[in-house]
Amino acid sequence: MSFPVPIATDVLTRQISITVTESDIQLESDLITLNVPADLTLNDLKGLVEADTNAPVASQTFVQNGRPITDASKTLSQLGVNEGDLLQLQVRTRTQAPPRPSQSQGPTNPGQTADPEQLRQNILQDQNLMQRIREQKPALAAAVQDPTRFRMAFEAEQQQVAAQQRAWQEEQELLNSDPNDERAQRRILEMIQQQQIARNLETAMEETPEAFARVTMLYIDVVVNNIPIKAFVDSGAQSTIMSPDAAERCNISHIIDKRYSGVARGVGTAKILGRVHHAYIQLGQYQAASSFTVMEGKDVDLLLGLDMLKRHQMCIDLKEGCLRVQDDKIPFLPEHEIPKMMEEVKVEGPDGSKIGTVTGTIEPPKPAAVPAAQQRQQQPDASSSSATAASSNPRAQNDSQPQPTLGFGQSQPITPQTIAQITDLGFSREEAITALQQVNGNVELAIGLLL
Repeated sequence: MSFPVPIATDVLTRQISITVTESDIQLESDLITLNVPADLTLNDLKGLVEADTNAPVASQTFVQNGRPITDASKTLSQLGVNEGDLLQLQVRTRTQAPPRPSQSQGPTNPGQTADPEQLRQNILQDQNLMQRIREQKPALAAAVQDPTRFRMAFEAEQQQVAAQQRAWQEEQELLNSDPNDERAQRRILEMIQQQQIARNLETAMEETPEAFARVTMLYIDVVVNNIPIKAFVDSGAQSTIMSPDAAERCNISHIIDKRYSGVARGVGTAKILGRVHHAYIQLGQYQAASSFTVMEGKDVDLLLGLDMLKRHQMCIDLKEGCLRVQDDKIPFLPEHEIPKMMEEVKVEGPDGSKIGTVTGTIEPPKPAAVPAAQQRQQQPDASSSSATAASSNPRAQNDSQPQPTLGFGQSQPITPQTIAQITDLGFSREEAITALQQVNGNVELAIGLLL
């Protein structure tokens, strides 16, 4: 005897939030949260919004990723609207001419724009909405505690949306005017490639999310000449390499044969100081004879190359997470035991910062230490003199007390102007904000990071 299986309706529905960015009628709230099925069409969604806000269906324009959604017959799944997404809604009851690029670049009439303060209060009162804002609009989330900063970020967001809409309209006009035009064909090809890349990325994130995780390199604990040292296991290296510092610590620098000195060339160049022809390495219970090429320019103390692995028939066992040497198993070190200097090579950046050559991460410069006695001596004088100079002549303050140039280590405010400097170069607003946050607001360093 069979029984009907109940359908979990919560699996078929998704919660979305709608923020009203522009309206020429009075609405009770600028934020709408709805639980809707995945197969709901945009027309039906407009009907739900009308029932909730009394905004006529014909006056509603939904915006997704800076572009208005024109096909109202598509479902939310077809439009790519997922659980927790934030849609933008524009309500215009009066017929308006489409904006032209020659018109003012500023925001629309303040009377027709959603109230940023009300939106800010809604975000503060709803923790779920706050989490979604952090994920989708990090600039707004960062400024939500400050009404002035939030208004500036909100207005910048609206200007960005308006600019994207204008660019989209211009693009549509170009494509519709002459589809056989060379520029139009080139743009169509770019759009197809972007769609393929987006689908490829979405497939990878759904099927193999582990591909986006960070992989730690393989290090083991060894002993050279009774000195413990951490060795990097690299089957792609032809020979075993030791740094000059490690050779000094292990007391074998005096037996470096400098006749084998030279220059190693690869991605870059490194100076070879010479070769240690014979020394012993303790790997667990196994003692192995080895030779080392002593080379500068490596952040790794000891690199076990293919010569060492083949000579002693070592096996890299990734399933067990160990290096097998005969009957001995030497476990690979967990990430927290790997010295930070071994993670990746860093190059010098602006103002004393260091930039990772693999991940692009930026390490701020270390501030210069100031003696405590000097700080106590300067504090009262600095406070009184700065107050007097500020009240009398601001320029005199700059002349008498030179201000240090704002570098990477000092935080600079992220303003719509600094964001615009980066977006004018062709980068998206999200890329600009992310880069500025990584470099504490330094525009030049953010541009260099993106390039």
